[in-house]
Amino acid sequence: MTPAGRIHTAVGLMSGTSLDGIDAALIRTDGQDFVEPLRFTTLPYDPDLQLFLREDALGKRSDPTGKIARAERDLTLAHADVVRELLADADIAPQSVDIIGFHGQTLFHDPDAHVTWQIGDGALMAAELGLPVINDFRRADMEAGGEGAPLIPLYHRARALASGLPRPLAVLNIGGVANVTWIGEGQNPGILAFDTGPGVALMDDYMWRRTGKTFDANGGLAASGALHPDILASWLAHPYFTRKAPKSLDRNAWDTSSVRFLAEADAMATLNAFTAHAVRTAQHQFPAPVRGWLVTGGGRHNATLMDTLGRVLDAPVHPVESVGWNGDALEAEGFAYLAVRSLLGLPLSLPSTTGVLHPLTGGVLHPAPPRGETCARA
Repeated sequence: MTPAGRIHTAVGLMSGTSLDGIDAALIRTDGQDFVEPLRFTTLPYDPDLQLFLREDALGKRSDPTGKIARAERDLTLAHADVVRELLADADIAPQSVDIIGFHGQTLFHDPDAHVTWQIGDGALMAAELGLPVINDFRRADMEAGGEGAPLIPLYHRARALASGLPRPLAVLNIGGVANVTWIGEGQNPGILAFDTGPGVALMDDYMWRRTGKTFDANGGLAASGALHPDILASWLAHPYFTRKAPKSLDRNAWDTSSVRFLAEADAMATLNAFTAHAVRTAQHQFPAPVRGWLVTGGGRHNATLMDTLGRVLDAPVHPVESVGWNGDALEAEGFAYLAVRSLLGLPLSLPSTTGVLHPLTGGVLHPAPPRGETCARA
């Protein structure tokens, strides 16, 4: 596809609520229909930082002790290190990069209260790398009445159009929370996006509490257990599932204490099924049935979850790798794309993706410091 304007080189950074680490992607894009992924890398969180985020930061609304501020500095410096590694691997000079899109780490998201909190110091990153940084992607949308999430759907649409995929199409991102992008037919297709419900966060949290492991590898424990349909039905009765899209939620929105007396395998089988059946309810909100589902995010590595999705959804289900996309890189690529759109003053969200009243740009720009100025690490 012919680029619509100047081509920018951008880095995108993403660390999701599954807390598995930092993803970094390098792309070239015009911020519209042209996208060329160049490189991707991922780095697991330092175990101490990961433990702090999981036990002492997620779900918090404030930082009365200052511990989260100290963790924010460590998190920002770790992201900067990943950018350096990415550019070195790609043999790209830092001065060739036009912008960095820095999502940060979401700690709390309550769209009903119009409150969201992502930690990550954009000014510190700009000083560390000597490059302009855009962060705080969600705030403007929420202040204008939007849900603040999901934000990647415009990137999903750009990739689908560039790839010439059959449509209507659903792109399902299964991170800590799962969200879907419905993309319609035609050259300027309609789009609808919303959180479907839990992704892998409930499963990961249960595994951590009960086994000390951070996830259920390949869905093996869930596959060995028995689903408890009464518990599943009670969860699916939550009013969120009948609320009209677009809509979003926090990873901690669900009370799953009813599995605490189950055998571990049965609990995991029921939690796994919850994610899949929540997606099943989502397809009833689509403007038209889809011809297929493409699954991205860490959840696509869970074979039990993918098998269940294939059984309960009304169209074929495949990982995004089946069309040549990198499902580990897609969200990081998306924030690189959104950073370029922010630079250009283009919308990051639409009424049909977040419920905002009109198409809206967003993000906060932190310019690169003057040449010669550096940030000394304490």
